[in-house]
Amino acid sequence: MAEDLTKGRPFPVILKFSLPIIGGNLFQLFYTLADTIIVGQTIGESALAAVGATTVFVYFILCFIQGLTNGFSIILAQSIGAHDYDASRKNIAASIYISVACTVVITVVTCALTPAIIRLMDVPEDIRGDASTYLFVVLAGTGATILYNLISNILRALGDSRLPLIYLVFSSLLNVVLDIVFIVPCKMGVGGAAFATVLSQLIAGILSFISGIKRYDVLRLRKEDWTGAVGCIGSNTRLGFLMGFQMSVMCIGQLVMQTSVNSLGTEAIAGYTAATKVDQLSVLVNNAFITAIAAYVAQNYGAMEYERIRKGVWTALLITEVTDFTMIAIILLIQPYIVPMFVTDASSAIYDYAWDFFKITLPFYPMLGLLSVYRTSVQAMGNSLAPLIACIVELFARCSSSILLGCAIGYVGIVLSSPFAWIGADLIVIPSYIHMIRRLKTHM
Repeated sequence: MAEDLTKGRPFPVILKFSLPIIGGNLFQLFYTLADTIIVGQTIGESALAAVGATTVFVYFILCFIQGLTNGFSIILAQSIGAHDYDASRKNIAASIYISVACTVVITVVTCALTPAIIRLMDVPEDIRGDASTYLFVVLAGTGATILYNLISNILRALGDSRLPLIYLVFSSLLNVVLDIVFIVPCKMGVGGAAFATVLSQLIAGILSFISGIKRYDVLRLRKEDWTGAVGCIGSNTRLGFLMGFQMSVMCIGQLVMQTSVNSLGTEAIAGYTAATKVDQLSVLVNNAFITAIAAYVAQNYGAMEYERIRKGVWTALLITEVTDFTMIAIILLIQPYIVPMFVTDASSAIYDYAWDFFKITLPFYPMLGLLSVYRTSVQAMGNSLAPLIACIVELFARCSSSILLGCAIGYVGIVLSSPFAWIGADLIVIPSYIHMIRRLKTHM
């Protein structure tokens, strides 16, 4: 095993494990931003709006995939923590079976429904062609996304957060090069940006898979692991799909928000896109701690090290909140330069839309940090009901606020839906965690 998360002081263990994940997520943001910046600067404002108008649906699919594979990794980490390597191999095989099935279904269904998705999202007529092209290409590459996330989460469940980073850095740099090649000399437009993203992620997944097999014996599956995996498919499917659903529910709310913004026109879409691309910096950093605390809590839960769970969660919360406040400061400092990164000669309306987003969202980043740590900790200890209820509350708050406040006060009302959603979900998961940790104290 790369690293045993059941030993050592929680702070250095979690921080050491988290840093490569943060680096990986930042590079993931880097090549997502590269798509957007290169599209905006080389093709224009309309192309930027086309990518932005569909990004939230792509994120919706990505959220499901990340949740699905995170669910697999929690079950794997629990068996690793219990030193049951036969069960670990069977769980890995089961996760591969499920991932292949999901790749086929998601790719076929979403590609077939691309025109309907564009219409349902109320994408403006003048950018529908580019938006449809970008969305179709990215959805056709769903298998690459699933491959990379599956292998990365398997490695992290084993305690290795460095190997996925190495290949993601390579992939991110490759993506920038391919963006420029496909868009400028090849003149492939927004489709070129989508092809670059898919190809880069596919390469990262393949390289991570090959290196993982070379390094870790548990990944070298035997015939009996494949046949024995049938008994593990049920548990992996339940937790994987539940976590995938939970993360997708959050994205459905964001999809409603994007649809509401789309109805305001191209300038609103461009300003909202520029702001949300930078906002992803905080989201991806929080996601890094989600991945780290999931592996940490799951391994220690499997090893019945309950006091370490309590200390580790406090440590993760401290690190997360300090990071969120740092993100607030950074975004405030670079705010005047955000829109010009994406759009040349942007109108004043685009600047206003971007600044309104930050004014409303930034003060509530600590609420997102609380949600990230406590929801993940509860899930990693086997409680799937409370996070599910929290996600439903989050969906209701986000959608109702986006629609009702959007109609009442416009763009500001739409943006307010995110803080309302975070607070509502916090009110569910924090008491659930407190109850669970008190119950575990009886076994300490």
